Amino acid sequence: MSAAGTAPATEDRAVRVLLSKVGLDGHDRGAKVVSAMLRDAGMEVIYLGIHKTAEAIVRAALQEDVDVIGLSSLGGSHLAHGQQIIDLLRQSDCEHLPVVLGGTVPVEDIPRLEEIGIRAVLRPGSSREEIVGIVEDLGRRARAAI
Repeated sequence: MSAAGTAPATEDRAVRVLLSKVGLDGHDRGAKVVSAMLRDAGMEVIYLGIHKTAEAIVRAALQEDVDVIGLSSLGGSHLAHGQQIIDLLRQSDCEHLPVVLGGTVPVEDIPRLEEIGIRAVLRPGSSREEIVGIVEDLGRRARAAI
């Protein structure tokens, strides 16, 4: 069992998560906090850092065989970048790979993000338990779907 009280993705491997900031958004404190949270819960986290392109994020996710992609957005470009990531995953026949978006996302944008394929949106104030639970669940489901 992980620190969050949920089982790992498989008996022999923890959920693998890629976290990154896409585009020009350079505020990464929240992404670093979430990265530590997920690691403390027993997940393996690959943090790419800031100023990454959608192409670089998807390429790294596929190379690292991750179960979940986590994006942090504080710069307001979440709709465009979310769409780019989802489109690239579809082009790579990897639409089963869930994408989670966290950050200062206006509530009115959440339905559109879900419509394009973002699996969860975590806004400021989301609890550690909520973040860990959602990522762990999505990661286990993605691994089981392969």
